[in-house]
Amino acid sequence: MISAGPAAHPVSLFDFAPRTRLVFGANTVERVGELAVELGGRRVLLVTDPGLVKAGHAARVQESLAKAGLRVSLFDRTTENPTTKCVDDCVAVAAAERIDLLVGLGGGSSMDTAKGCNFIFTNGGRMQDYWGVGKAKKPMLPLIAIPTTAGTGSECQSAALIADEQTHQKMACLDPKALARVAILDPALTVSQPSSVSACTGIDAIAHAVETAVTTKRNPLSQMFSREAFRLCVSSLPQVLKHPEDLEARGRMLLGAAYAGSAIENSMLGAAHSAANPLTAHYNIVHGQAVGMMLPSVLRFNAQNPEALSAYAELTSGPELATAKIDLNTSLKALLARLESLLNLAGFPRSLSDCGVEPAKIRLLATEAAKQWTANFNPRRIAEDDFVSLYEAAFKRRGDGDLL
Repeated sequence: MISAGPAAHPVSLFDFAPRTRLVFGANTVERVGELAVELGGRRVLLVTDPGLVKAGHAARVQESLAKAGLRVSLFDRTTENPTTKCVDDCVAVAAAERIDLLVGLGGGSSMDTAKGCNFIFTNGGRMQDYWGVGKAKKPMLPLIAIPTTAGTGSECQSAALIADEQTHQKMACLDPKALARVAILDPALTVSQPSSVSACTGIDAIAHAVETAVTTKRNPLSQMFSREAFRLCVSSLPQVLKHPEDLEARGRMLLGAAYAGSAIENSMLGAAHSAANPLTAHYNIVHGQAVGMMLPSVLRFNAQNPEALSAYAELTSGPELATAKIDLNTSLKALLARLESLLNLAGFPRSLSDCGVEPAKIRLLATEAAKQWTANFNPRRIAEDDFVSLYEAAFKRRGDGDLL
């Protein structure tokens, strides 16, 4: 037996059974019909949104499916932050058309709606019945996920994030059976998105890479995905924002976002996402922007945990930050500096006060953040009072040199 030496950390246990086939490359969306036939599909429901119908992307998918001899029905009423009503409306179409395969085309909202439909169409009940992990008892239909944004990584996750229509509470419904059987990563589909969307989804993908690298559930497999996602995204997002037509940079972002999604599936998220969700719920701050605004403060908070500090330093060890790994705190400063520069490049407001958040609401926001599921996986134990401090820190605009 080879000894790893006294300084080595024990290797965390994990159980990895990849379920999602990744098909990557420009114009691979043309293969959706062929792939649906391989999965045994005959009657397909395409779940998307009006914007993608207008952009012509839905028609390309429909044409490929029809050429393969499949009957295609369309649900194009997906909304941002989909609700239980949106899912119920989708299920009604699925039932009327007696579908046997789903295609989710769009951002996380379309893919979440398709997953939510799959839960109810195959297992019955309401979306609320599946809030949690592993609540579905019956098999689900095959799902092909086609992301048109490089951000959520939903194509590689088993979760459907659906808001309760009445309470507005966002429910995370996770089950391995909900994972897409195939994810088509076609960077050409992301070129048409507005710069603001590229910025928000790109920052979200980077936040996924950073948070998954340090959670209490992290393991060697998830960290491999986290580091590669970080490498791809931090080097490619500036190019995408400056040169939107650069298909190679778009491809690296799309692949990085998928890897970050795989990291989430194996590691979960932390306090930045917990703090972001109440901001979106109360002030309609776009998710990627909300996460980006909270991430630097969360890094400073978590860095007081030695293992988290070490994990953050590992992210800076590649050439993307081009900094010598002198010590852990220097590495943390380099990571924070890069994140700050990306947030500035994205053009986000840099403080909560700039977004109209009211100081009097901080305690309410903190109460809700502390109840978020992802808070349980933060590397440093975090309570309501800690979230109050994080929100207060995010109220203050920080200069480029004020990083610690």
